Amino acid sequence: MPASLGLFTATGQTAVERALSEFRAGRAVAIDAPTSGVLALPVWAIAPHMVEALEALADGRARLVLPAARLRHLGMDRDQPGSLALPHIDLKRLETLTAKIDVRIDAPVGPCSEADRAALELGALALIPPAIIVLPLADQKPEGVLSAQAEDILSHRRQAAAELQIVSRAPVPLEGAAKTEFVVFRGGEGLRDQVAIIVGEPDFSKPIPVRLHSACLTGDLFGSLKCDCGDQLRGTVQHMAENGGGVLLYLDQEGRGNGLANKISAYRLQHDGYDTYDADEILGFGLDQRRFDFAAEMLRQLGVTRVTVMTNNPEKIAALRRADIDVVADQRALGRQTAENVHYLASKRDKAGHFIDLDALVLRKPVQD
Repeated sequence: MPASLGLFTATGQTAVERALSEFRAGRAVAIDAPTSGVLALPVWAIAPHMVEALEALADGRARLVLPAARLRHLGMDRDQPGSLALPHIDLKRLETLTAKIDVRIDAPVGPCSEADRAALELGALALIPPAIIVLPLADQKPEGVLSAQAEDILSHRRQAAAELQIVSRAPVPLEGAAKTEFVVFRGGEGLRDQVAIIVGEPDFSKPIPVRLHSACLTGDLFGSLKCDCGDQLRGTVQHMAENGGGVLLYLDQEGRGNGLANKISAYRLQHDGYDTYDADEILGFGLDQRRFDFAAEMLRQLGVTRVTVMTNNPEKIAALRRADIDVVADQRALGRQTAENVHYLASKRDKAGHFIDLDALVLRKPVQD
């Protein structure tokens, strides 16, 4: 048989990508760590008919792993994830601990092992609700279950950023920006493609106007009045087209990195009166799950090293600087204020430090039902 040249060798990152797909489909994954291994399963995937088999596997040693944000909502002063013992797998109790709003913790919270933290990270990569059941593994994992190393899962985002590559590019004229090129990158995180839009003919020997824009289906495509994303997207492209060009990175990081399904769950809570960050905390998410190291790598591959960042978010500026991109200036990217989004904009200003002056925005009247 001819040598495979490594074509069929499963690397650590290959194992993570396969495990990610399993988790997103609601199937268990074995996570190996130097001190202990666990069988991890998303809480959302546990159906009543599975409880008896899980109880037999767990033998009273199952644990529920929750992120710090959800534990804070449950009344714990935490900045790290934690685990709760589950002597029995009770679906009603799991729903209370992971999804109920008016509830407080009813059991001691222990620290997370490396395997526990990797299970949460795998869930974050899979864009599923951040609540995982883990069962200590004996010497042998259940038949048919895929496995991955905890250290490979925890380093996956960094590794994926380093392996970004351009896979296609073509001119795509836009309304108001006829000379525009789309450049598609494979990789970044979570098996998703990322896009750079080069507007006009920017001079790469000078600082380039750049916007890091996280995808927002509701705002970008449907014109949602709950956010300012669509206005920011179209406004920055128009500005670049009229002022010598620029680069917009369209990043697949819906809902501040939480994913579309979790974002819509947060919208339901916002409809009930919670602000955008409180809604995310109820669901178990911190202020912002996004990372921008792969965005910096996209810029480098395009030949961009000096930028003027068009953003209201101080973290984007700091992230590019940490990634050795020379940020020579920053410029606001303001959308319209509406009766539906003013609370959202104020929350971004007050809780995440966004540079938003509500008095400077033009108020748009609400849509009548």
